[in-house]
Amino acid sequence: MTKPTDIRPPFTRETALAKVQAAEDAWNSRDPERVSLAYSVESVWRNRDEFFTGREAIRAFLERKWSRELDYRLMKELWAFTDNRISVRFEYEWRDEAGRWYRTHGNEHWEFDDDGLMRRRDMSANDVAIRAEDRRL
Repeated sequence: MTKPTDIRPPFTRETALAKVQAAEDAWNSRDPERVSLAYSVESVWRNRDEFFTGREAIRAFLERKWSRELDYRLMKELWAFTDNRISVRFEYEWRDEAGRWYRTHGNEHWEFDDDGLMRRRDMSANDVAIRAEDRRL
């Protein structure tokens, strides 16, 4: 398992792809503690219309998220990268407590510190209701 600090800037295409895959793997674990360790202690987030700072706030956000988004499954794709920034597009599918399925489409822009921890995450997304038989993930 690749740890968040194993892949550090400056990024090459190979290391940016590895960073994206490590993020996808961590998020698909649905483990708020594991995922939060990829972010700096002072990480700044925008997630849709929520703005917050810090690893503790990230962990709390993820606990809330995965208590509502059941059977969550995510796919991330590298969009672009520079020395210490990566942009991805993503899709994930999930169901609510009533059994209705959704696909969420979006993009994220990431900025990393020298230790390979994400110090900034800017996310935009849209949810689309889908039929269970239309799931792709």
